[in-house]
Amino acid sequence: MSQPIKFKITKELNNTLGRVGVISTPHGEIETPAFVTVGTKATVKALTPEQVKSTGAQVVLSNTYHLYLQPGADLVAKAGGLHQFMQWSGPIMTDSGGFQVFSLGEAFGKGGVSKVAKKTEPVNFDNFISEDPYTDQNLPDSVSQLAKIDNDGVTFRSHLDGSEHRLTPESSMAIQHKLGADIIFAFDECTSPQASYEYQQEALTRTHAWAKRSLDTHLINNEAANKQGLFGIVQGGRHQDLRERSAKIISSMDFAGFGIGGSFNKDDLGTAVGWVNAILPKNKPRHLLGIGEPEDFFDGVENGADTFDCVIPTRFARTGTFLTHHGRLHILNQQYREDFRPIENDCRCYTCQKYTRAYLAYLFHAKEMLGATLGSIHNIYFLVNLVARIRQSILDDYFNEFKRAFLTDYNH
Repeated sequence: MSQPIKFKITKELNNTLGRVGVISTPHGEIETPAFVTVGTKATVKALTPEQVKSTGAQVVLSNTYHLYLQPGADLVAKAGGLHQFMQWSGPIMTDSGGFQVFSLGEAFGKGGVSKVAKKTEPVNFDNFISEDPYTDQNLPDSVSQLAKIDNDGVTFRSHLDGSEHRLTPESSMAIQHKLGADIIFAFDECTSPQASYEYQQEALTRTHAWAKRSLDTHLINNEAANKQGLFGIVQGGRHQDLRERSAKIISSMDFAGFGIGGSFNKDDLGTAVGWVNAILPKNKPRHLLGIGEPEDFFDGVENGADTFDCVIPTRFARTGTFLTHHGRLHILNQQYREDFRPIENDCRCYTCQKYTRAYLAYLFHAKEMLGATLGSIHNIYFLVNLVARIRQSILDDYFNEFKRAFLTDYNH
């Protein structure tokens, strides 16, 4: 059996776990470190594939749970798989649906709980930002939790119409095989940062069992195994012993690469990632799931993460928030109504080359759809190229200087 995913390290960052490399996939190479653009429902919101490509994006990630519910994996397969269906010619990843288990179950209806704690104080739900909220859906009042987890899998109700469904490691693999992404992920359970240590242990045991079942199911499908690389996911919450145990168990299985998932404390994300990557095999790629704040890239790269994905650039764009080297710019603020400068003078994205803050402010105040498109182009360009610059700074031996300079400006 041929290995569809190959990884080559081209340079290492001195005295850290960081590295520059290349992931080879059936649909092209990914130069790492790299930011992965999220196209949850086989579309990057508000953008055509050509517009996504123009930002420098190398790879797109879509979501198994959403595509299973709509339009259905069978239809995508009939269309020739995700690449043909969504007309994206580069590499594609699909996640396993594990984060939706968390969103629909433990986190459902709890005010936008997420996987990243924002402060070092005792954890409470006010310290989280929502990454995949379902609380704004038109669901029956009687539905308080949409997912129930057992050791075999998850029974859940669709956030679209309340219909009941079942997701297991085997069915997650079957769906992802039909979708046809280059890199797919084992089914796992993403836990809340508020979950007890005892529950984290229980969930970890489940995740490890599901990882083996996912891998076994993948390997017996020779056609899929020759075209798609399966990544195992390390969990363990915010606990060093659980994280290290998970890394040892998952790395003992023959995965093509690894995802690092679950909950983190914002202030020690790099430390937790380092616990894991000190154990995972060096010669396979590592993807940090759902992380996309600019400052997090530096910690992630230093601690051995190769790729990152997050909905931040398009979600921010839809509310008129632009990422800049001096932090976030909220275009709806009154001061931008007559500001005829671009979002950033030295930005080479299409939006900044063509349009002024005043025009963008007008679009958002008028609720014109073009505003979200232009915002998404800029924000994706910003993050894709920030990580590309981190990559180049390692190649040119000035990572530490670049990190200091960027973070000084961004947090100013």
